[in-house]
Amino acid sequence: MNVVAHGIDIAEVARIHKVWSDHADRFLDRVYTAEEQRYCLDCRTPEVRLAGRFAAKEAILKTLGTGWRGGIEWTDMEILPDPLGRPVVGLANQTAALAQRLGIRQILLSISHAGGFATASAIGLGD
Repeated sequence: MNVVAHGIDIAEVARIHKVWSDHADRFLDRVYTAEEQRYCLDCRTPEVRLAGRFAAKEAILKTLGTGWRGGIEWTDMEILPDPLGRPVVGLANQTAALAQRLGIRQILLSISHAGGFATASAIGLGD
């Protein structure tokens, strides 16, 4: 496989926590799938996991090179851990179609948290 594109993003945990506090379920339902919400909220510091997934989705959009146009939705991207805890990306709808048009067959993702920030790096792989 070849690297087609790369994207990186950083999110401030306090900012994500404030948006979540101010908008509660409206924010969660707009940005995260039901499975992501279950995963993120089932820990002592859910705002850290929420910020990590937020940064990851922004990094994926940078990998796709589109931003928020063409019918892309936050919930078209789902990031869940595999059995070892590694984040795995699932794409749906217009986001999946765009990745396919770009020749991206898989997105590798890394998420890190430190010092009140969450960062994510996404690498789009193709044939």
